[in-house]
Amino acid sequence: MFTIWGSKQGFCDGVTRRNFLQIGAFGASLTLADMLRLRASANAPTTSRAKSAIMVYLGGGPSHMDMWDLKPDAPAEFRGEFRPIATNVTGVQICEHFPQQARMWDKLACIRSIVSVDEHSDSLVMTGKSQRENMTANHPSFGSVVSRVRGYYNNIPPFVSLRGMSRGTEPGFLGIQHRPFSPSGPGVQNLQPLTNVSAERQGDRRAMLEGFDNVRRDLDNNIAGLDSFTARAFDMISTGAVRTALDLGREPQANRQKYQGIDNFLTARRLIEAGVGCVTLSYGGWDTHGQNFQTLRRQLPILDRGIANLVQDLHERGLQNDVVLVVWGEFGRTPRVNNNAGRDHWAPVMGALVAGGGLCMGQAIGASSSRGERPHDRRYTVPQVLATLYRTLGIDPAQTFLNGTGRPIHIVDEREPVRELI
Repeated sequence: MFTIWGSKQGFCDGVTRRNFLQIGAFGASLTLADMLRLRASANAPTTSRAKSAIMVYLGGGPSHMDMWDLKPDAPAEFRGEFRPIATNVTGVQICEHFPQQARMWDKLACIRSIVSVDEHSDSLVMTGKSQRENMTANHPSFGSVVSRVRGYYNNIPPFVSLRGMSRGTEPGFLGIQHRPFSPSGPGVQNLQPLTNVSAERQGDRRAMLEGFDNVRRDLDNNIAGLDSFTARAFDMISTGAVRTALDLGREPQANRQKYQGIDNFLTARRLIEAGVGCVTLSYGGWDTHGQNFQTLRRQLPILDRGIANLVQDLHERGLQNDVVLVVWGEFGRTPRVNNNAGRDHWAPVMGALVAGGGLCMGQAIGASSSRGERPHDRRYTVPQVLATLYRTLGIDPAQTFLNGTGRPIHIVDEREPVRELI
């Protein structure tokens, strides 16, 4: 058994989110092999490679007005300190700190008119339900739905979280077997082969596990014995494609250099290439109640590099139609700059970046009002964006699954897609 720790991140609500996952003890003494068995018992289909998704979560709430929806004609206390620059698509301007995105905007699109809720949680953007709603709804995350529909492919987990565990990554009523594999933090080292353990000793350990499994079979007939799923667990942790994908040393040095400081973007691409159906990762801290512009001057260029390199890599590998990327946070920031040179929470409108998936790129969809306060046109909701992503992956957003009480529940409640992207 070993522990994989996620990152520690604090927001203005005082909550510290340190996530952990124990390989070999996925809660309630559920081993990785057990989790794999549960997947099979849930009749999750094993399919050939299908479209995949990468979800980049900007925790804390990124400022919509300082990224993809600048307001250069608004009063100074609204427009802030950044200038817009032209992209390679006529009529579309974005922040001056996004020059790499600007040069490749024909491969990107943004939605500038999404409404949200005021919660420091990834619950809404990952599940389509707010954290408050999920206290009773227990709705599954996007990646967990992908896991349920897609299943395993060549021992590759369908859902991987590179940012640890959170409410938004939970499988809800789909069951613990659809939690993400979460190799973030120093625990990644535990996926490497044990240099001081011979193949013979590893075989002994496997036999010992079989012995324990036989005891468990005697105690609980509902748990299957040692079988191909246990072998799959061994392969995933010690010798499988997941460990290979996480080994960035296999990437050319020049490419690793491009992702310096943002390794998770590169790792996400490698996991997708290995066959993972959904990868979620995060970058930075965006809860900028104070010194908003100072923080963004530091973070936006790095985010720009991560997005641009990832999208370019996908195009160079011919994956631009097979992988959809979305970059967003939980809400926007107040249009009016506060007395601490910051922006506060603002749920009435936020933005999101989308790329790939065979969607219509090279556009800015919708607009907020002249001071960035409300959607001006083409108002969309977070569930509608998720419905669009599901459609892109070939998953019907009107599909239902039975919850814990046996009631059929739709994947998302609002299923009208973002038409401009289709």
